[in-house]
Parts: sequence; C-alpha cells; structure tokens
Amino acid sequence: MLNLFTLFNFSLLRRLEELRPRLYRLAYSWCHDATLSDDLAQEALIKALAHSEQLRDAQALESWLFSILNNCWRDHLRGRREFADIADIDEVIVDEAPTPEQRYASRQTVQRVRLAIAGLPIGQRQVITLVDIEECSYAAVAAILDLPVGTVMSRLARARQALRQHFMAEQIPEMTPRRADIRRVK
Repeated sequence: MLNLFTLFNFSLLRRLEELRPRLYRLAYSWCHDATLSDDLAQEALIKALAHSEQLRDAQALESWLFSILNNCWRDHLRGRREFADIADIDEVIVDEAPTPEQRYASRQTVQRVRLAIAGLPIGQRQVITLVDIEECSYAAVAAILDLPVGTVMSRLARARQALRQHFMAEQIPEMTPRRADIRRVK
C-alpha cells in the first residue's frame, strides 16, 4: 500500500521529468553549450530531488527549480572565474515549415536572435530569457535570481532596448546614430 509521501514523490518525479526540457532550454540560453546545459539541468534535478522536503508549495515547483538551476549556473561560473560567450551555435530550433526556404529563414531568424541575446551581459540575458522566453513573472524572476523586482525590471528594459537597437542597426545600417555637425544660428 502506497503512503502519502510515496505518492507525493511519484508526482514530483513526474513533474520534474516534464520540466527537464525547459530546464535544458533555459540553461542553453544562458551558456550556449549543449553539454554544459545538459549537465546543469541534470545537477538541478538531482539537487531538487535531494532537497524535495524544502519545497513547501507544490505550485511553486517551477520557480523553485529555476532557482536551483540559477544556483548551479552561478556555481559553475564561480568555478571558472572567467566566462566567454560561445558565438558558434550549432543547434537551432527549427519550426516545422512546409518549404526549405521557410525553414532556412526561420533558422536565420532564430540564430540572429540567439546571437543578439548572447551579446547581452549575463544579468540581462538571464532576465530576458526567464521573462520573454520562459514567460515567468517579474516576481518569480526576482525570486529565482535573488534580485529586487526593480532590478529585474530595469535589466529587462535595458536588454529589450539593446536588442531593439541591435536589430534596428542591422536592418538600416545607414540610420545608426552618428554625430551631426550642428551650427547655432541666431
């Protein structure tokens, strides 16, 4: 006969299994390394299972798991002491499109967005992936990254502005801001 604790653990295991792809995707958006992303996701799941008794609210599992992933990521960065963004992205998310041209255009767009996000500072990169890609609330992101909500909002605003400027400059390079010679006339 199964007791309540065993049922909770089975339910938790099933939910963790369902969240694993999201953990991997989030880790990949932070580090741009498939192997490291898999390791970080695995480490976060192991820690979540080892400390499952600390989860007080089952509804907060996703935020709790993302917080653990963020801590694993921080531990990894501390261990390396230096971090270089990987500009070469081998894997791209491909939408099922009926024509090769549409698939190619989609890959190019995804790659351009990933490269643009990869160019952001790590704090902005984490916030924009959690809010805009993983659709977490500001409060959840603040809890995951252990930051004030105002900091989350300002990093998100700066990240979006940087991406906007990046894509504007990419589309219309001749319209990039340049110093104008202004003469005062009375």
